[in-house]
Parts: sequence; structure tokens; C-alpha cells
Amino acid sequence: MDKITVSAVTLMGQKHKNRGVPCEDFSVAVQNNGVSCVVVADGAGSKQYTHAKYGSKACCEAVSMLLTEYFDALYNENREAAVRSVVIATVHVAFSKLIEHFKLDTLDRLSCTLLFCAVKDRRVLIGHIGDGLIAGVSPSGVRPITMPQNDAAGHTYFVTAPHAADYLRLVKTTVDDLHGVALMTDGVQDSVYDENAGLVKPVVVRMVETCANGREQSEKEIKSILEQYVVGASNNSDDSSFGIVYFDGTNAPDSSKLSKNADRFPKSEITFKELQEQMLPEVKKAKQIITDCASNPAPKMTPVDDEVNTGNEFHPKTSYVKKDENESSAKETEMKIDSNKKKDSSVLLKAVALLELIAIILLLIKIFILGG
Repeated sequence: MDKITVSAVTLMGQKHKNRGVPCEDFSVAVQNNGVSCVVVADGAGSKQYTHAKYGSKACCEAVSMLLTEYFDALYNENREAAVRSVVIATVHVAFSKLIEHFKLDTLDRLSCTLLFCAVKDRRVLIGHIGDGLIAGVSPSGVRPITMPQNDAAGHTYFVTAPHAADYLRLVKTTVDDLHGVALMTDGVQDSVYDENAGLVKPVVVRMVETCANGREQSEKEIKSILEQYVVGASNNSDDSSFGIVYFDGTNAPDSSKLSKNADRFPKSEITFKELQEQMLPEVKKAKQIITDCASNPAPKMTPVDDEVNTGNEFHPKTSYVKKDENESSAKETEMKIDSNKKKDSSVLLKAVALLELIAIILLLIKIFILGG
């Protein structure tokens, strides 16, 4: 892979111009410490979010600094929940300074969405909370990587939301098969993405390709495209941001051969909340069984290598003691092992039971407290 080019453009929508409201989108494209990074954010538009434009700016700047300074630590950490928490904490630290500066009464005043893509060597780290779209362009076409995140009423999620880290989606991958990554707020997303069919329109490929001539030319062309076909296409257009991470020397798809239309996705017959409710009786039962199992006597290890019926399917039982032609010798061996290991087995069983209990408790917390 040759060098990486980044670009980012933000334009005020006609709706904000007509109402005398400032642009609440923000975007940054930076390259530092061997990391190429693009971050975009869309400040919340309702009246209660009085300082959203400052929030989106601070969010982009804080996250871009985090990614370029600590990419390795974030990418190599296996605990995804911990990484998500660090990203949101970084944003909130930046917001706390704005709260002090503007004497704000609540964190929500600064609400915004967040989309980012950072690349170092062959590693790619992508994050997204809220609406907007992150799309990947490869030699075979263009596809959504993370999609708009809205609830049933059409409301989106912000970095200021309670449990915001739970809504932050992370993708860790590599540059293989990637020609470019496009990040956009909903002001652009609405024009280039069919959410009902999951189809990213071919124009996104042509927009990503503007980086082939360098950042300056790309931002000039993207600005022109947004002014003509997005922001300038309607008197009610929203603020629009578009960012690109472009991998020079890779192959682009043939835009003329990409699909412009697709069938709608089938509607689900069951909601996630209904799934949670259906699982509830079995979860409660499992919790009780796992809680009670700590008082059970430790099972004896057997030399039998048969099959155990779990109620769902047959699984081979592990053979702990090799069978002996002399049956009495096998029994003596079993008794000896049982005598030597009984204490260790009991301790191990209790440890496993404790871990399983913790897992069930965490699941219940997720379902009833975080999941709603």
C-alpha cells in the first residue's frame, strides 16, 4: 500500500442559513505519529442543545488527538467495552472544560454524534455513535460499515447520552481490500444512502476518488459536490460533513456497474425487546441453577468414554482416566485420583460457579437496566 490521503469538508445547510442558526457540524482530517485520522460530528439540532456547535468541535478535536496519540493502546486492547469507555470519557473531559467556560447547566447542551476512522500501518479502527454513515469502498463496490443508529421514533443517540459507551460501535479491521473509507453526517447520508435497502449509492465512490489528486483538490471538489447536489438541492437542507480516508495505489470499483437500486430489507417479526422478554424465564431459571450449584458435591471423574444427553444434542463426555484391561486396576486408579484431586476439584467447581454467576448477573443488568 502506498501513502494515505485524508480530507474533510463541512458546509452549513440552507435550513440553518434561513433560520440564522450556526452550523453545528464539524470535521477534522489529521495525520500525525504515523496515524491517518478523520473525525466528523453532528451537533444536536433541537433548542435545548444550545451549545451543540461547540460540542461537535470539541468532540472531533479530542477524539482525533486520542486516536493519533494512543492508536496502538486502543487497537491492541481486547476489552472492547474498555475502549468504548475511554473514547466517551475523552469526549466528556473535553466537554467539562466547555461547561466551566460557558457556565452550562447540563452536559446535554453539548450533544453531538460521532464518527471516526483511524489507520496506522495496515490496522484500521472505526467508531460510530448516532446517525450518519461510514461506508467502505473496495475494488468490488461500496458498502455500509456502520449504519445510522436511530430508535423506533427516529431519535438518534449522542455522546452525552446515559450509557453512551454502550451505543458506541467499534470496528477493528485491516486495510486489505479497502480502497477508501467515507464518513458522513446525516445531511449527506440522506442523499446517498437507502437505509431501507442498505444500499450506498455509486456517487460515494466518485467522491472518495477525489482524493486521488491530493487533499487540497479533494476538499475543493467535495465542497462543490455538496454545494450543488446536497446543501444547495433544498431550502431545507441540513448541515453536511463528508470525510475521506483514501488508500493510494489501490483499485477502485467501476462506478458505472454498481447498483443504483435494491429491494427493501424484510421487516422483522420480533423486536429486540420482545426477544428479551421471551428469554426472561429461562434466564431467571439459569441464574437460580447456577447460584444453587455451588452447594452440590463435586462430581467424581470417571473412566467412562460414553455420550451424555444434555437435552438438546449428544456431546462426548471427556475421559479423564484411561481404560485399563484390568477393571479392578482402573477402579483403584480412579479412587486414587479422586482422593488426590477432590479438594482441588471442589475449589475449581466453586470458582467456575462464581464466574458463571457473575456472567448471569451482568447479563441481567444488561437486559433490565441498560437494555430497557
